[in-house]
Amino acid sequence: MFVTVTANPSVDRTVEVAELVRGGLHRASAVHIHPGGKGINVARALVRNGLKARAIVPAGGVEGEQLITLLGEYSIDVVRVPATGPVRSNISVIEPDATVTKLNEAGAELSEEETKAFSEAVLGNVADASWVVAAGSLPPGMSDEFYAGLIRRLEPGGAKVVVDTSGPALLAAVKARPTLIKPNLEELEEAVKRPLWTLGDVVEAARELRALGAGSVLASLGSKGAVLVAADGVWHAEAPVVARSTVGAGDAMLAGFIAAGGAGVAALSAGVAWGAAAVSLPGSTMPGPEDVRSHPVHVHAEPDWDRKLRDEP
Repeated sequence: MFVTVTANPSVDRTVEVAELVRGGLHRASAVHIHPGGKGINVARALVRNGLKARAIVPAGGVEGEQLITLLGEYSIDVVRVPATGPVRSNISVIEPDATVTKLNEAGAELSEEETKAFSEAVLGNVADASWVVAAGSLPPGMSDEFYAGLIRRLEPGGAKVVVDTSGPALLAAVKARPTLIKPNLEELEEAVKRPLWTLGDVVEAARELRALGAGSVLASLGSKGAVLVAADGVWHAEAPVVARSTVGAGDAMLAGFIAAGGAGVAALSAGVAWGAAAVSLPGSTMPGPEDVRSHPVHVHAEPDWDRKLRDEP
């Protein structure tokens, strides 16, 4: 069983337009509505590929009811924690070249009692977990130490914990020694407080986070694939793809990685294949087996560390 923890879930609306013009009137060519939040996306990807997933979410308000209704379309074991504030709504506007403009709400603040109930719900639903995925932003008012505290409390049970978040919450979690972290390039740069221009820069930054406590680092690099930095090696993998929507692609990649064991070259290859498949689909649609098989992955055991990730200013 894979258990996902989403402290700040959302209802995600993805709108496709011909061109986004500031101040203009736009006619949507397509609209997609999905249950959202990184942990929920991971759970959706896992069940689409025949695996068992449990999603633990706080959900309040009319939007919370909508979230639970949307989750009912998937074979996910949903553990709902009551909350007073409404679930946030996120909007992504996508243009034909896959450029995404995102409008994300902060989310409702959880009270001290609601936060405690959420923590207890996690601890009470992980006895059968092989992986616990703590993913996404934290809602307003929640301590940056929330994920770190969960890691420490989960350690005696032996479940492997992966954290996918950003900012102070990521650094706090790293020091609690999670099995794996999955930052994207911007989150990795924020963690080490400097720009990363090459693959070699990414590897060096990942090694710094490993030195702070992370077991392994899976860094997603968008169209440049992903880098895995672990105790037994460093690898880079990428897959050619015609992008339609990048929303949720990193979550699909993480799901593929842990579904394939969560370590080593085979897991990296699977993760990149799942991520590439997600990019080719509309909105935040998670890929199924039929989508993943069509994306061959190239793994580089001796990567070009000088390869540019973007142009320097």
